[in-house]
Amino acid sequence: PCNSRIGGAPPILLLHGIDTIRPEAPFLDGLAELGEVIAPSHPGFGKSPRPEDFDTVYDLVHLYLSVLDAIPAERVRMIGFSFGGWVAAELAAAGHRKLDRLVLVDPVGIKLGGREERDIAHFFNTSPDELNCRAWHDPTKRPANCYGLGWHSAIGDAMSDDDMIRLARGWDALCLYGWRPHMFNPQLKQWLHRISAPTLALWGASDGIVTPEYGRAYAGLIPGARFDMMDAAGHHPELEQPAAFIERVRGFFQDGHP
Repeated sequence: PCNSRIGGAPPILLLHGIDTIRPEAPFLDGLAELGEVIAPSHPGFGKSPRPEDFDTVYDLVHLYLSVLDAIPAERVRMIGFSFGGWVAAELAAAGHRKLDRLVLVDPVGIKLGGREERDIAHFFNTSPDELNCRAWHDPTKRPANCYGLGWHSAIGDAMSDDDMIRLARGWDALCLYGWRPHMFNPQLKQWLHRISAPTLALWGASDGIVTPEYGRAYAGLIPGARFDMMDAAGHHPELEQPAAFIERVRGFFQDGHP
């Protein structure tokens, strides 16, 4: 993966959602005050190559277990966003001696309702305009150059060719990793109880991709996890409310208990 590092120790590993974490992301400077930030691009996203036989979430899990091994620190804190939150939850359930704190930001990854109930808005079979409305508290005030879910609706709105290529490439990779079953692992729900790191599930109050009710249930499956909700934010609270996001993370990192 391609890494972007800013700030100083202790390290914070970021696992991105449908879009890679760009250097100008509004929350990065605040996170850098809390520790060195390591922000890889998943294989197939951004400019990171994807090996031909690399096509499942478990390929990502094993890759990031190796990344954790390679980080030259005794303890690592991890933040996963949306799809990256699913990967982070899988990593934490697998267990790693270095994992010190876990923040899951509007993650997908588990199925809670029955077969005919939709817990997660369909990323691929929902119109871009509807995804855009579901993903943001106020789509008309989406931060510049912050696309997230519903990015297709921004095509033609001064999106650069590089941005379109990056996002389309990531969308293809996301489809490969998460098409079926759609954005969840049927086995993960029963293994969340193995997560031993103090965990914060942080949710946008206006998230229409995975609702706060889904988030509360998700957190309830992780021993001792704290659930916190952010006002005026949807599926991407770190982009819509970066200052409030940093304050929530700072408080959690500085608190000695989950």
